[in-house]
Amino acid sequence: MLLRMQICFALSILGMVCEAARPVRSLSRAVSRKGPADASKFDRNIEKLIERIHDLSNENHNVDANARGGISADEILEDPNVRTGGTVLEGIDLSAYYGVLGKVFAMYRPLIEDGFIENLPKTFVCILSGRTDCGLEAELTKTVSLELGKPLLSLLSSVKSQTCTRSSTSSEPSLFQRSYLRVDDSTVEQFSAFQEIMTALSHLSLSDKVMSAWTGLIDMAFPAIVTHGSEFILTFLQTPMDYVKIALQFGIAIPALDQNEQCQQGDLKQLLMWGIRHNVSWSFGDTILDMFLTPESTLCSYPGPDCQSLPTVSFSRTLKAVEDNPTALLRCDHDNLARFNDTLCADIITVGLQSSSTLSTFCNALSILNPTEVEQVWSNTCHVIQALLLPLLEDRSDCSGDMPAPPPPGPRVSRSLSLSQLLCNYGNWTNASDVDAGLVTLCSENDRQEFILAVCSNIQLMQALMNNNPNNSWLWNFCVNSSDGYMVSQFCRYQTWTAETVDPTMVAVCWDQDKERLNILLCQNLDFFTVVFSHVDNNWLQLNCTEAPTQPDINSLVAASCQYSEWRNVMEITIEMISMCIQNDDKGFVLEVCANATFLNELLRNSATVWVGEYCTVSLNSPPTNPPVVFSIPDWCNYDKWSKVLVDPSMVELCWRHDQMGFNKNVCCNMPLLEKLTLEPQNEWLVSVCVDKETKDILPQVCKYSDWNKPIIVDMTDLALCAELDSLNFTQKVCANTTVLQNLLANPDNTWLLAYCANHTGPGGGGGQGGGLMGFKPVEQCQYHSWTVALPDTSLLTLCWDYDQANFVSSICTNTGLLSLLTKEPYSLWVGTLCTTYTNYTKGNSQGKTNNTSTDSQPCLVRDIVRRLNWTCTADFSPACQPGSSQTQVLQLLLHCGVKALQHRLEGLLTTHMASVVDQATSVAVVLLVALEESQMMSLRVTENIRFNVLKSVVLYLEKETNFDNKRILLQCFGKVLTSLMQTGRHGNSDGFFLIKEYFRIPLASLRAVLGAVDITTVRQILQYFSRNQGTLQFTDDYLGTMVSVLFQTHLVRDGSLFPELVPLLALVNPADIQSLPPLQTNLIVRNTINSNIRSLSVEQRRAFGRWYSRALSSLNMTAGGPSFIRDTGNLIVYLPFHSFQHLSPAQLLVGMDVLLMNTLSQLQQQFVADSLIRTFRNLTVEQFRRLGNLTCLSDPKDLQVYRNAEAFSVIQDNIRTCVAQGLRGPSDMISSLFLNGSELQSPGSLSAGRVSQLAPFLPWLGVDFLQKLSQSQLSPALTALASVPFTPAQASVIVDKVSLNNSLALPGQLQKLGSLVSGVKVETLWNLPSDILLSSLPDIALHTPGLNPPQANTITTKLWDSPEVTGWLDKVEPLLPSTPLLSVLTRASLLLTNRTLAGRQAWNTQQAKTLFKEAVKTMPNLSTETFLALGSIARGVSCTALRQLFRDKPTFSSMQSVLAFMNKQSVPLHSSLKKCIIEELYYFDFFSELLGEFGAQITLALPVSTIKKFPADMMDTLRKMIVKDSHHFLLLPSTKQDILVDKMVQRLGMYTGEFTEDEFRSLGIMATYVVDEVFVQLVRSFFVESLEFLREFCYNSSKRDIVAQILQEPGTFGPVQNWTTETLNQVDRFLFFLPKETLQQIPQALMTQGRIERLFLSQRRWESGAVGALCIQGRDQVEQTKLFERQQFVLQNFLGFLKVGQVTPPALMPTCEKLHATQPSAWSTDSLTGMSSAAFSCSLELFGQDPFFSSYQQKLLLQKTKEIYGAARSFSSSVITQLGRIASQLSVAELSVIRLSELSTISALGAVSTWNSRQLAVLSSSVLNSTQVGLSQLACSTLVAMGHIVCGIKDSDMRSLNAVEFSKAVLWLGRLRLSCSEEQQQALTGLLSHSLAFGPISSWGPEVFIEVGALAAGLPDMAMSSLVKEQIEGFTPLAVSLIRADKFAVVFDPAQISMFSYEQAKAVTEAQRLLLSPVQLTAMSMVLTVWDDKPVDFRGRSPGLALCPSPLCHLLGLLMVLLVSAL
Repeated sequence: MLLRMQICFALSILGMVCEAARPVRSLSRAVSRKGPADASKFDRNIEKLIERIHDLSNENHNVDANARGGISADEILEDPNVRTGGTVLEGIDLSAYYGVLGKVFAMYRPLIEDGFIENLPKTFVCILSGRTDCGLEAELTKTVSLELGKPLLSLLSSVKSQTCTRSSTSSEPSLFQRSYLRVDDSTVEQFSAFQEIMTALSHLSLSDKVMSAWTGLIDMAFPAIVTHGSEFILTFLQTPMDYVKIALQFGIAIPALDQNEQCQQGDLKQLLMWGIRHNVSWSFGDTILDMFLTPESTLCSYPGPDCQSLPTVSFSRTLKAVEDNPTALLRCDHDNLARFNDTLCADIITVGLQSSSTLSTFCNALSILNPTEVEQVWSNTCHVIQALLLPLLEDRSDCSGDMPAPPPPGPRVSRSLSLSQLLCNYGNWTNASDVDAGLVTLCSENDRQEFILAVCSNIQLMQALMNNNPNNSWLWNFCVNSSDGYMVSQFCRYQTWTAETVDPTMVAVCWDQDKERLNILLCQNLDFFTVVFSHVDNNWLQLNCTEAPTQPDINSLVAASCQYSEWRNVMEITIEMISMCIQNDDKGFVLEVCANATFLNELLRNSATVWVGEYCTVSLNSPPTNPPVVFSIPDWCNYDKWSKVLVDPSMVELCWRHDQMGFNKNVCCNMPLLEKLTLEPQNEWLVSVCVDKETKDILPQVCKYSDWNKPIIVDMTDLALCAELDSLNFTQKVCANTTVLQNLLANPDNTWLLAYCANHTGPGGGGGQGGGLMGFKPVEQCQYHSWTVALPDTSLLTLCWDYDQANFVSSICTNTGLLSLLTKEPYSLWVGTLCTTYTNYTKGNSQGKTNNTSTDSQPCLVRDIVRRLNWTCTADFSPACQPGSSQTQVLQLLLHCGVKALQHRLEGLLTTHMASVVDQATSVAVVLLVALEESQMMSLRVTENIRFNVLKSVVLYLEKETNFDNKRILLQCFGKVLTSLMQTGRHGNSDGFFLIKEYFRIPLASLRAVLGAVDITTVRQILQYFSRNQGTLQFTDDYLGTMVSVLFQTHLVRDGSLFPELVPLLALVNPADIQSLPPLQTNLIVRNTINSNIRSLSVEQRRAFGRWYSRALSSLNMTAGGPSFIRDTGNLIVYLPFHSFQHLSPAQLLVGMDVLLMNTLSQLQQQFVADSLIRTFRNLTVEQFRRLGNLTCLSDPKDLQVYRNAEAFSVIQDNIRTCVAQGLRGPSDMISSLFLNGSELQSPGSLSAGRVSQLAPFLPWLGVDFLQKLSQSQLSPALTALASVPFTPAQASVIVDKVSLNNSLALPGQLQKLGSLVSGVKVETLWNLPSDILLSSLPDIALHTPGLNPPQANTITTKLWDSPEVTGWLDKVEPLLPSTPLLSVLTRASLLLTNRTLAGRQAWNTQQAKTLFKEAVKTMPNLSTETFLALGSIARGVSCTALRQLFRDKPTFSSMQSVLAFMNKQSVPLHSSLKKCIIEELYYFDFFSELLGEFGAQITLALPVSTIKKFPADMMDTLRKMIVKDSHHFLLLPSTKQDILVDKMVQRLGMYTGEFTEDEFRSLGIMATYVVDEVFVQLVRSFFVESLEFLREFCYNSSKRDIVAQILQEPGTFGPVQNWTTETLNQVDRFLFFLPKETLQQIPQALMTQGRIERLFLSQRRWESGAVGALCIQGRDQVEQTKLFERQQFVLQNFLGFLKVGQVTPPALMPTCEKLHATQPSAWSTDSLTGMSSAAFSCSLELFGQDPFFSSYQQKLLLQKTKEIYGAARSFSSSVITQLGRIASQLSVAELSVIRLSELSTISALGAVSTWNSRQLAVLSSSVLNSTQVGLSQLACSTLVAMGHIVCGIKDSDMRSLNAVEFSKAVLWLGRLRLSCSEEQQQALTGLLSHSLAFGPISSWGPEVFIEVGALAAGLPDMAMSSLVKEQIEGFTPLAVSLIRADKFAVVFDPAQISMFSYEQAKAVTEAQRLLLSPVQLTAMSMVLTVWDDKPVDFRGRSPGLALCPSPLCHLLGLLMVLLVSAL
């Protein structure tokens, strides 16, 4: 029998497929294939059977047999007999059907025996796919099924009709069961029987023995039942579940990454299917149980006393139609089915997954189908499901109770169910008593819009519903919240309110929704006031009648408006006119309007005046008799009676408002009455207003709120007094001010302020902003009854607990339904814990007491049964225990508790396999439920119920999963749905950040793709998490940079409102990403956000924002912005590109000066602002000049002269003085005209000390002669001002000599007072100072520039280090450690290491560190990484041998990483030998490439270029970032290596072709100008023009300067120089010196003023003194420097007229001291210099002596001019000789022999000159000895240092007489000079160094000694030099290499030694030395110099040896070199 039923059902389904999917051929066609001749007995049996079926069908349906094969499923469903049910089922002969089924079974028996059942899935698949080659069995099966499908549909429709019967008559009471569940009386009787059974069970008297026996029976029988039941379930569940799973896998395509690593965002069902596919344990068992077995709560949304639970129907739920959802499961036109390989079938076929035979057959059948056929199978199967479901789900008229029959069926477009048709037929709600309260709630929640229109808009119906059933009282709040505007128009018709009709609820609604209008009416209309307050329930109203109501002339208004005879046009009559006439002329209105029926009917046609009809109806029945009462103070404010009667609080307030004088007299001064009135809480305000005058006078003295902003102690009494008597100000200035409140709360006694402020601060005021505490009122905001509809957020929940605990506990802890909801949310789990604690406490305190009001004491049937059965059940019984609860709820709750009771037993008995099957089944079931809910076929709140399980399962999966590819799918493809689940229902929970955390664990390689695909909501969550936890999160810069880049380039483009949330990441954004911002310039929020944070950004970021903002600006709209344009725009305006910034008008600049000066203006902007303002406005005020500050120095001196007699002139001078003091020099005319042109300077001795202080910044320009004329009395008082001025040593010496005449520098603190003047202290003076004075002064001396000169530094260090106490002074002598001789450290090495911690903190130079390290390792034979790092700065002196052993002892990545990190942190640069050693030793480790990022720029740049050029792109990019971050070491590289390195980098990073873009340029940093010329010339011109000021800071070689000059003249930039303007020159600035001379001549003469030329020179000098410029100049050769100087010289001489033949230079253009300081002396013509006045020449003499570009001829002329001024050489004073500098080299031998060299400062000045010849040196050395009157052996180290180059003037035989120790202490300085000593002299000096008291034998010298002796190592004997080993050669300085005699160099260094050279050493080899080298030596030299060509290496740079040689000679030379090395 079972088999027969299965066959019948299968065939019936197939029949429906054939009918519903498409019209099929008739039976005659289907059978005619075989023909009559071929028909077998089997075929004849089929025909007979079919005919019998047709006959049966005809009997029941009267359908023509000829058309039976063409009827579709839709036609069947449209058949009235099928749709109406009843008829068909009653007429069906079931016995006939049974007979037919028997025949079918008999016919198919042979097929069944032949495996028909096993092949049935294959048959179905073939038929469903529409194929025609399915075989005979399939054809016959389809034919039979055609006739069985229609009866099955009829049967289903009939069954549906039998499940519901018609309702009883309408006269019977309509209960919820009848109106909602639609059950008839018989069903009610069954429920009654069920009720009786339940009652009987609850009253059974079961003893403990009986219960124990029952429990034992269950324990014994349950395992057996489960075991057998499991087998049964596995048999009948596994295969159907697999079929369903396959169907779901086909229909639900899971998102996957495409080739671009992108994917579509998946929905919930796709997420669930992905989890099933990846073995995610969803654990939906309890969820399904809760969905189906949790009883429905009472249907009310606004709980009252009788209804406390949450409604089960979702509030205002909306669902999309299936047709609108492309991912809906039940779509029959699916075109995005999943692939076959993504389904279970693929596993069954390919992997051999165990499955049933039918499933395997089914999968094999599917596997051979093409995608189109698979879609056809899906479509046909979908139609089957729809055909099965629609008869069951379709709306039926016979199940609708009293509802009218639906309209006749028309064309069927959609079969979606309509709630209004099913239940909510508001037209039948005429009798409100018959409408069930639950039905009202159901309709309000699920048919919201119609409900509002039909109920809320129908006043009578709404009031009837509320009056007839108390459970409908929530309707007020619902309608008010749903349609506030309409409710106001309906209820707030104040004209119709009377004392009888006004309802307190109506008043509450209008006060809430129309407060302002109602308040005005109450204050201004006394009649209306009386009407409202006549009801005692309205006394809670608190009016705000701040202004006394004006009394209009009522009579005139009535006369003007209420002219009823003129009321002809109804449209001209306003509601205000009607209202006014009713209020003030009610009698006339009634007589003239209400009595006129015709006019009244016209008036009532307007919907807005319908209420007039109601008024007239009432008024005509009871016409008014009394006129309106006018408010009378004597009548109402009868104060005498107030002490005897109860006075309404509203009347008290009214009288105070309108009669304050009388009120103060009769109430405030009547203490008994005042005390009585203030007993009423609503009158407490009287305390503050009735304060006596004396108290009011005290309040301002006590309540000093402004002082409370500071953290001071405020007296508690004062605080309480202010709170009580000045509550308004107290609330505003304390409660609303977080700072004040926090300060006061610091006193624990002031905690009462929390409660006070909470009760006195409204939700919208003060402290309430941002959700703060002070805006919190528990009474208003803790509306616990509404929490069942919408749960509160975390902050509200916490505040209600903290400040309303009593009500919180009583409202929450006793409400099990609400408590259950709260405990389901992760953020509110703590509520359950608190309530449990509270409940246990109250139960403990109430033992022995009876609580008649407790819930448990109330009888509850289901709870009693559960207790009797001893079940542990935590379900909420309140829905089933309330009166009127349905029996369905009772049954559901009973089943729920029963299943829960058996669940723990079941879990222990299920096998693993069974548990897995059940888990999969529940997961599949949930997917189906989600799909059904999505298709609007049901509403079980599936998403809301499963979301917590989904999130929990996902977090467990993410915690355990190690494969990021799987995690990536979740984060990238399902991020949106997961984020929505965290926020579904009510509020996101705090624990939801588990998902957000995963986004911060994404590998960097995948971050961009994953983060770019997430939803904007998820992005906000990510940003919120980052903002909260950025202090604890640790990310690399690359990670954060990528994250910010994605947010800016992707998400911000999609949603600009995201910008304010990006504030924490703004500092990390790349300028290129800023450029990609969407056009949000007009968005005020975005602009304000940028303005608020822009000053915390880098300059590049600020400029990028400015460029972005400039896209929305043009010159026109900037001008149209008005004077306030800058202020309106904010800080962004400052960072506009200059081509936009220059369009700002002077007026705008003046108004917006505050904004401009608050930000960092560029030099170009400063120049523009200064020129625009000072040139345009001639009446700037003192304050404006003060705000301009240093910008004053950039203006034209002529524009400042107009203020000479103005009050602002002193401020101008102060500004310029400040500029000069800060090193910001202006044009010489500005200084001379404003400061140095007074007659007072002609007599320096007449200057006061104050004037000297004012002139202090300008004194260096006046020269030594001027300073010598100042007295000690003038200088000493001005010492403080002088100490900060950068005087030259010669000038400082003059000042020091004068100020120290009476004050000994040996006194404490005197040396520190000198400041920068310390450079003028004589060496002899320093030597005589006590050590403690020197020690205390060193920190101050180190701060000033210029600091000590070499002789001074040598003197101090020698004196201090000669003391045995120096080992304890290390911290104090550290500033001069670099100047400390090695010999001083060498002799005290062991003592210095007694405190290694102290020694390890000092900044030792390389040779000192090596010395100390050698000493340290003597006591540390086993050097570990830890002990090495513990050495601190001493470790920098490690030898290569020790470092090699260190690496080999612990060859781990972490160990070497820590060593590299330590090296990179050293403040002193690493020696080249150490860098080379590190590279060579780490090179052979496998993780060398991984260590690259740890090397740092200093070590990485020491890598051979041959290694660098093999870097892959990622390593090259790492190198790029290191150099950009620390460019100093790159600038120190030789130029050749710089060029090659950058060229390789540009090639590898793909920048070699196309335009050289801004991003590429900025990414290269300082290297950008080192690219090859072919790349640089492609620089984007727009970037060039906009960033000229930025580009000027770079270093340019000669070819790059030419390219820049070419670009400047292009039409797209600035065009020909003839057309240049002042603004152009301002932008070009120092680039002007790059132009060729012929181009420079074409610049308009008028533009190139002297001031302009001086600014150009100052700009060039400022760059050269900067960090980049100084190193750039240092790397240039002399030829390149000379070329640039000649351009500068040409600019000055050409535009000042010195090159014009015959033209006389005007006196104004003659050089002065100020002009020479602003330019460069050698740039001027020699004639102009020699033509200077004596005073001007004298003050410039020191400048002449320091200029390196004077030729010998020019120096002779200058010396001649000097002699003219100062006389013959013998009369030169020491100061003159010191100032001569290089010019002194032109003195003859005779002159040199007679000059006085008694002071070391003079000797030092001449010793610094390197251009002496041998005869001059000899004379000078003799002069030194004669002047100092000491012998050679007595020369101190400081004297030797001062002699400098003069040392070479001592004969080699006399040199041996020098003191070896003193000379060794001076060698640190002498070794840095390129001395011109002969070979013999060099050897003599080297002999001194090898003395036993010095450094000892040369063979014992380590690299530290060679580093110390420097150039003097060139004098080593031949044998000693040829014996040098690698470690010694590493100490050779490049200077020493270049000084070795050429023939000696070729002899002493063999190829092996040359190959040990560093690149810098090899580069220093001179051409003369190279010419004498042998071929083998040259090869060795080439190996060092051309490492990028001779060592091809792999990507890590390893070298297998020499490269392939281009010729046989190369091989021969290589072999010879190897032989030579081996011979050594």
